[in-house]
Parts: sequence; structure tokens; C-alpha cells
Amino acid sequence: MRLAVYNVENLFDRAKAMNFDSWEEGRPVLEAFAALNGLLGQITYSSADKDRMVDLMALLGLEKSDTGPFVVLRRNKGGLLKRPKTGGVTITADGRSDWVGSLELRDEPLSEHATRNTARVMNDIRADVLGVVEAESRPVLAAFNSEIIPALGGKAFRHVMVIDGNDERGIDVGLMCREGFPIGLMRSHVDDRMANEQPIFSRDCPEFEVTTPKGARLLIMVNHLKSKGYGEKDSSDARRKAQADKIAKIYNQRISSGIDYIAVIGDLNDTPDSGPLKPLLEGSTLKDIFEHPAFSNGGYPGTYGLCNADNKIDYILLSPKLFERVVAGGVFREGMWPGSKPKRWEVYSELTRKEDAASDHAALWVDLGSGLIEFQSQKMTVAASAMAER
Repeated sequence: MRLAVYNVENLFDRAKAMNFDSWEEGRPVLEAFAALNGLLGQITYSSADKDRMVDLMALLGLEKSDTGPFVVLRRNKGGLLKRPKTGGVTITADGRSDWVGSLELRDEPLSEHATRNTARVMNDIRADVLGVVEAESRPVLAAFNSEIIPALGGKAFRHVMVIDGNDERGIDVGLMCREGFPIGLMRSHVDDRMANEQPIFSRDCPEFEVTTPKGARLLIMVNHLKSKGYGEKDSSDARRKAQADKIAKIYNQRISSGIDYIAVIGDLNDTPDSGPLKPLLEGSTLKDIFEHPAFSNGGYPGTYGLCNADNKIDYILLSPKLFERVVAGGVFREGMWPGSKPKRWEVYSELTRKEDAASDHAALWVDLGSGLIEFQSQKMTVAASAMAER
């Protein structure tokens, strides 16, 4: 069977604030959005909170209207603010219970070529089981699967699953499987909390149990860890480290319960030598597919951007017994912008502009050989029961 993972960076629509040429350009907007959302969610608003809200609304272009260039303030009931004729904004609510509504990022359609190139990548990597990062939602992923993939000559996946996560920007993680690879038990970790009661995972760390045609059961955890793109570095690193630590704990628990075949896949947003990923890469028996002798990196050590070593942020990590079954693996970059001076790799003929790239990320794949056989029935039952109870 072939297992793959791909950060699609949305399929049809993407938040406008995430569509800049670089993270640094969109960073002020995303940080202001996060800060204002946090303040609006508080039970009570102090005078200092209200002053800060006004400043953030001005930064987000909400002084004259509830619709700014990058965000929309939806006010359904109650009173949050007034806009005097003399100008500016006055916060009239004293807390979250005084009004009903939300602050949302505005979306804009992706290039049609980018969407079609994403489908080409999914078709060409020929995965039996595909982990997807940054899908808008299950209905969107299902529509993409049934409409766009076949239109580009591919065969739609039989199973499509996304569990709605914690990210307000519409970037979730999910799994797509072919006929003969049904998804069984599923478990979400959206409610796992840190000591300060904030969610550990920026999106989720869903556990999907997939059964192969030969009866083997694989436990697949799809992840998208905290980005370096915005927020203070120390805070981002700490959040990513907490996420890696939690994934390692979940993995170690599953191994201890008797589950041998486990894959942790996704965009971990950091390099293998980074401090935040140490709990996962050094605190567990998981092995990076890049280290397997049968794996080819295609001539470049990274998976994102121009694929330099400091852009190695996408992973397929396998438990030892699954790592032993690897017969081949690689990096698929034909949907990525290859740079121009020089052009680093061959791409689809339809990819003539950077904005038409399927994604800034490469797809990773690994072939697991015929040695992947069914568990003993007793062991399988015990492991599944332990997973369900935890």
C-alpha cells in the first residue's frame, strides 16, 4: 500500500490574509485578528480592553464598517459598538454576553489553475491512504474529491474524513482512502488542554484506524503544528513543543497498548533538529521516512518553499515495525513553484506562475510492502479496546 501526506493549502478558498507572498506581509493582520478575537471572547471588558479593541479595529480597517479588507465583524444580536458621526469606534458592550456575533477572516477564491494542479498532484502520487493538511472542511474536501479529481483523469477516493478542528481560518486536517482501506475507529484531540486551559492543538491530532485489504490495522495521526508565521517566537516554540510532547505521549500509549503499526504524518512546521520537535523525534521510537535507505528526497533536503534544509517541515514518521515494511518512498514536487534562478525541478506545464502552484509544500509518499499482514485477533481486540477507553 502507498501512504502519503500533502499540505494542500486550501482547495477552493483561502483567507485573504494568508495569500501574501510571504508570512511577514500577512503577519500583522493575522496577529491583530487573533488578538481582537481573544479580547472579544472575554467574559468582561475592562477599559484597557476596550481601548485595545478600538486600536485593533482600526488596524483591521473596521473603523467605518463591519467589513474590512481582510476581516468581517458579524453582529447578530445585542450591542457591541457604536460609530459616532465624528468618527472612530466606541465599544459599548461590557462583556461577551452583551452581544452575539463573531469576527471572521474574509476568503478569496484560489486560482483555478492552482486548484486543478492540486488535483493533479493527488492523482499522480497514487496514494491508497492520503493525509490532507489545510482542507477547508469535510464538505469541501468531499466536493473536491468527487468533482475536481475525476475531471483531471483521476479516480475519486472511496472514503473522505475531516474532523472540524480548533483553527478559525478553515484549515483542518483529514484523511482520504481508496476502496479496500476503510476508516474505522476515530478519535479527536481538539479538547486536550494545556495547564492554562488553552487547547493544545492548533487544529487537531485526529487518530484514524485504517484497515488494509489484508486485514492489517494502521493507526494514522494527521497533524499540523503551530506555525512560525506569526506570534512571538518563544510563544510559538512553546506551543509547538507542547503539541509534539502530546503527540509523543499518545503514540507511546498506543504502542504500550499493543498497536504496532502507527504513522504520524503532516506539517510539523519545524526542522528535525529543532528544540520544539525533540519530544516527538527523540522522545519516542518514531522514525522519519527521510532516514530510510529506500527513500529518495529527489535531490533536495526540504519539503517547503525552495526545499532547502531549513524548509524540511513535512513528515511521515513511522513506528519501528511499520518502518521495517518500507520498500520505497519519495518527495513529489511537480505542483510546487520551482524558483526561476535556477529552476530547481520539473513542474506541470500548467504551472507557469507562482500563484498557480498547487501548494508551497511537496507531497510525501511511502510504499509499505507485502509484509504488512494482519494482527493476531486477540492482540487486535485488546489494542482497539485500549484505544477506545483512553
